[in-house]
Amino acid sequence: MKKSLLWAFSLITAACMAAVAQPRQVEAMKDSSVVTYRMVHPLHEIEAKSKEVIYRVRINPAERQVLSVAAEVDVTTFDSGNSNRDSHAMEVIDAITYPDAVFTGTSITQQGDSLHVAGKLTFHGVTKEIVVVLRQEWNGNTLHVTGGWDVSLTAFKIERPSLLMIPVEDNLHFSLAAVFAWQ
Repeated sequence: MKKSLLWAFSLITAACMAAVAQPRQVEAMKDSSVVTYRMVHPLHEIEAKSKEVIYRVRINPAERQVLSVAAEVDVTTFDSGNSNRDSHAMEVIDAITYPDAVFTGTSITQQGDSLHVAGKLTFHGVTKEIVVVLRQEWNGNTLHVTGGWDVSLTAFKIERPSLLMIPVEDNLHFSLAAVFAWQ
């Protein structure tokens, strides 16, 4: 009886360990995840956020390793707190024709809690290689990720908006925060 109980316990433990070691696809929790862009003009800065971003990672929780990264956001969901400004921004980036911005990671370099994710960003109908620098924090069955990157408006064929005939800076700075949880 003791041997069969010990054997059953060993099998259950091995099955649980194998389940934890398996890579898994996880989508970020919507209520805890956001993407923000900051646009700079000599007279002021604009910041707009979207909580409608979809972040997906493939992870190996046992090794605390991120294996792949992808993200997608409907650009019309960004909110700067000023609907007129947001409407103008949607005109500038032609959001009706190009409603989605999509990032697909192609390689990941991990050093401690830092990740450098190279990948392809499709924005305004143009696809460019970019590198996103992320910080990861593992805690039990959750992974918190923060980071950022810059996007050149002109590289993505977007005419820089102007105020008082002075254009905004060419770079938009994006930042993200995402929380992934699994059982």
